[in-house]
Amino acid sequence: MLDIMVNLKSFQSEHAVEKSEQPLLCLRSRCKRMMVNACAHAVFFCKLLHTLRQKESGKVSLMASKESMGEGLKAGIIGGGHIGKQLARALLELSGISAQNIHISTRRPETLSEFQQLGVECFYDNGQLVAWADIVFLCCLPSHLQHICSGIRAAVRKPCIVYSLVTAVPLPRLKQLLSYSAILRPQYQCTSRNLENVWGTNGTIIAALQDPIVIQATCPCKKIAVTGKWLEAVFYAALNSCMWRHLPHQRALKLLNDVCFPEHCPICAEQKTSCPRFVLFSLPSTFPWFDLTTVQMKESPFSQLLARSVLLQNHLTLLYCTSFGVLLAKSGGMSSLLQQAVGGLEPG
Repeated sequence: MLDIMVNLKSFQSEHAVEKSEQPLLCLRSRCKRMMVNACAHAVFFCKLLHTLRQKESGKVSLMASKESMGEGLKAGIIGGGHIGKQLARALLELSGISAQNIHISTRRPETLSEFQQLGVECFYDNGQLVAWADIVFLCCLPSHLQHICSGIRAAVRKPCIVYSLVTAVPLPRLKQLLSYSAILRPQYQCTSRNLENVWGTNGTIIAALQDPIVIQATCPCKKIAVTGKWLEAVFYAALNSCMWRHLPHQRALKLLNDVCFPEHCPICAEQKTSCPRFVLFSLPSTFPWFDLTTVQMKESPFSQLLARSVLLQNHLTLLYCTSFGVLLAKSGGMSSLLQQAVGGLEPG
């Protein structure tokens, strides 16, 4: 019998492997980049909130160890698949949150023995998880999101923050599904430039997040046009946390300034300038509850300042990198190193 595919190379397996190898590696690298960025930003956010709580009662560094930060922020994860597991590992290793303060709700908790042995509570009750947690990470499939949201809508309440890693579902839809406004949804944008050189396709997410080059590459200030609104919402979420504990606005701003813009800043020492500060011109007794979905969807004076101020971007880059233990050495000048980490941004 005549093989009708004999002269059609595109139908031959060898041709497919040869032609698809490079695009496949690129796709794997993009997936790795998305996962590393998602875990890095989630760890940074948790560590910032956790540090603010600890600093309220005593002096705690953003680089504090897990042992010294054993109590505080409670993080819940809905979804025990690939994304949920990677996030759980990152939080356990890098956020400073103890295993007892991390819970996972999944339809198959018996598959998470790796985490249960470390002290993470795993079960299947999304409503219970949301009622307990300070921050809930949605790590489910987009096709499952509507069912999950309908199940937790009655349980979610202030001051819980819902952090969605379901990138296919936009923020307005999440707000509609949950009837709730304290939602964070990061946005990512992949380019094909030098992906494999930085992210690679092998190695664990934890190993990547311990690489100074990778940490600088994940810095939100590197792609301020894409991640700027998420970064802004991070600080409004921090203010919501302070408001819920009835902190006066002066105390809340001092805590935020002490954590984000510490004394003896190497940037200002080199440039002989003053650190930026969060200030308030009107004088309410406490801050209002901010709608985080509105913060991420509309322009504000803060987002405009963040987009144009290289000084502010440099300080936040320093904060981000030091939270992972990445110290930007002074060799070659702190400003030039930060400029590289931010991605060569020019003043607006």
